[in-house]
Amino acid sequence: MGKTPRSNFRPDYLVTPGEVLEDYLESLSMTQSELALRTGLAKKTINEIVKCKSPITLETALKLERTLGRPAHFWNNLEIQYQEDKVRLEEKEKMQTNLDWLKKVPVKKLIDFRWIPKIGNKIEQLEAVLRFFGVDSPQQWKTIWKEYQVEYRQTQQFEKNAVAVSAWLRQGELEAKKIYCEPFDKKKFQQILVDIRNLAREQEPKIFIPKLEALCASAGVAVVFVPELPNTGVCGATRWIGDKAIIQLSLRYKTNDHLWFTFFHEAGHLIKHGKKDIFIEGKNRDGEKESQADVFAQNILIPQKAFSRFRSSSSYTLGDIRRFANEIDIAPGIVVGRLQHEGVIDYNIGNNLKVRYRWNTNRFT
Repeated sequence: MGKTPRSNFRPDYLVTPGEVLEDYLESLSMTQSELALRTGLAKKTINEIVKCKSPITLETALKLERTLGRPAHFWNNLEIQYQEDKVRLEEKEKMQTNLDWLKKVPVKKLIDFRWIPKIGNKIEQLEAVLRFFGVDSPQQWKTIWKEYQVEYRQTQQFEKNAVAVSAWLRQGELEAKKIYCEPFDKKKFQQILVDIRNLAREQEPKIFIPKLEALCASAGVAVVFVPELPNTGVCGATRWIGDKAIIQLSLRYKTNDHLWFTFFHEAGHLIKHGKKDIFIEGKNRDGEKESQADVFAQNILIPQKAFSRFRSSSSYTLGDIRRFANEIDIAPGIVVGRLQHEGVIDYNIGNNLKVRYRWNTNRFT
């Protein structure tokens, strides 16, 4: 027979070992003085155990086993459970003061995405959120988040939604830890980017995602797709866990041009910038390193020389765009995205050449 699983029931009251001992003495018609004589313990010691002024020690538990007939582990477990429940109730009071922080967490979305369980009790829901973040308290969350704040403060939008952005990043970390990667090899990663560019012509996520993940993992990079949380404005991030690099993508705009540009932008950070850097990409990017990553992504997807030649033409019909895309072996939607970004064509032109995706729980199709 298997072991009986431990109950998740958590009482909001305390049962002391002394109360149980007192009940046993009463059922046996034994006084505290008699128990003291039978165990060799001082009467004062017995009285302090009954009044919960002293704990039941391992030695005392053995003495109670011999004199009262209940095994030592019974008394030891009573003491352990009492101490645990005592601390838990004390922590519950502390947690009550942290419920305001819970309002900043997009709990409903975290539940919808199945990142945390749904719990009716607010304090237990707060504990579930803290377990998700891997921290003991909101104060510790703030301490952990400080390492992201320099890059995170790029926009007021990010600053306003720090908890939501950190939840998105945390899910990325948890997903990345599941991925086995070879040691990071910068040279190899640069080489496989050529193969990854070829994947950008593939329209079906179920085909290109496994290949993308496997290629990157072979060079020490974990690629994770994590749906965007509301009002965060995050489309991608790059950071390190030990020697493992993480590229995290939200598929914010749900089109292939944004997806692949964001991927190669993050790849540019890994190639050009250090392991201590953390990059969290939103709508507005600025700074030298961001510009470098932008140029890196643009040149991989559409070489500048070829793009300049195409841009100098007098028309940009859909047929022209398709022919140019075939010429440089890239998806036409990516060409449309580049033309729109640089103001060559309006944002309402050519969108039917883009491939659109949608999230299905935590995967997109």
